[in-house]
Amino acid sequence: MQDILFLSHRIPYPPNKGDKIRSYHLLKHLSERYRVHLGTFVDDPDDWQHVDRVKALCGETHFARLAPRTARLRSLGALAAQRPLTLDYYRNAGLRAWVARVLHELPVKRILVFSSAMAQFAARAEQTRRIVDFVDIDSDKWLQYAEKKPWPMNWLYRREGRLLLRYERQVAQDFDASLFVSQAESDLFKRLAPESAARIGYFNNGVDTEYFSPAHSHPDPYPKDEAHLVFTGAMDYWPNVDAVQWFAREVLPAVLAQFPAARFSIVGARPTAAVRALAALHGVQVTGAVPDVRPYLAHARLAVAPLRIARGIQNKVLEAMAMAKPVVASAQALEGIAAGIGTEVVLARDSAEFIGAVLTLLQQPRDTMGEAARTRVLADYTWERNLAVVDELLDADPRRAAAAPPAATLATTGETA
Repeated sequence: MQDILFLSHRIPYPPNKGDKIRSYHLLKHLSERYRVHLGTFVDDPDDWQHVDRVKALCGETHFARLAPRTARLRSLGALAAQRPLTLDYYRNAGLRAWVARVLHELPVKRILVFSSAMAQFAARAEQTRRIVDFVDIDSDKWLQYAEKKPWPMNWLYRREGRLLLRYERQVAQDFDASLFVSQAESDLFKRLAPESAARIGYFNNGVDTEYFSPAHSHPDPYPKDEAHLVFTGAMDYWPNVDAVQWFAREVLPAVLAQFPAARFSIVGARPTAAVRALAALHGVQVTGAVPDVRPYLAHARLAVAPLRIARGIQNKVLEAMAMAKPVVASAQALEGIAAGIGTEVVLARDSAEFIGAVLTLLQQPRDTMGEAARTRVLADYTWERNLAVVDELLDADPRRAAAAPPAATLATTGETA
């Protein structure tokens, strides 16, 4: 069995939790073909309970403790240099030394990096085949944040977006292949980094369709005689916070005026103070962390994904589709998901369209839409099917097929301050 080094910015477990879903399935898939040596951060004290489960899938491991508040303060040092704060946030001497030792002592010929921030730990491993799974274009996400925030945060976010894009382009140029979560994300990065376009690709997220199956029986967490619209996700993640605030204030009141039994359930861990405050509004329920989101999906009338800022594929949408639930989603939430508009999902572009779509589905339930949505997931969004792309890249000749193109002149590529 050959050796591979896998570097992830968060511990890849549990398998059905937000941004860990993709990294977990990557790790599990790799462990079936390679001896995986894992270097990762643990930024949530609750995640230390998962270390033994992760170790069971690996050879050598290194779990670096990351305290978010300390890391944020440390990252401010990058302001004095032309360096993205993200790199300093994840800078760690212990992990760097562990990577150097593994590469020196073990016959590692392949490295898979999960998220751009982890590429810094493989920067000197030019003799290995290096693949980066960017997942999303993080730099673009920061630029989207800048559009929604007042000064000085908009200046800080715009700076981060600009500098992080420069770094992402350099990583894509140095590594043998770069992957993203959808064709739309891949195509956008090809336009942002044309010098590396030939080595940029994607693989879609998958869904554990047995776990997220409508065939399972779950206890009903909702009071009787209520029709729940459910939103799932980590509720300390600002795009999710923005989405539920907008929906609760701009959409729900009009829905309640015509359908008084409607309720909006916000299901997800670590709700911010702004999210918790929404529970004071009529018709809004904020659950906080729950042991299992499936009961909340199974017994909801429909799922909503009113994201106004988003990158990549939204797991929350795929999971609701897999549970055969009608989904009303914004264009941003549907980006990268190949689903039939009007037959498998409903697209809503503004508050009026959300109100109309939600009321229509509440008043005229469409079970066929949920069934069609699950059929779409079974056809296009299984992990076994989508991870074949990673296998092909890892199995390629370890020597780079062609020399990397000359460094791009960043000043001529349309970057803005």
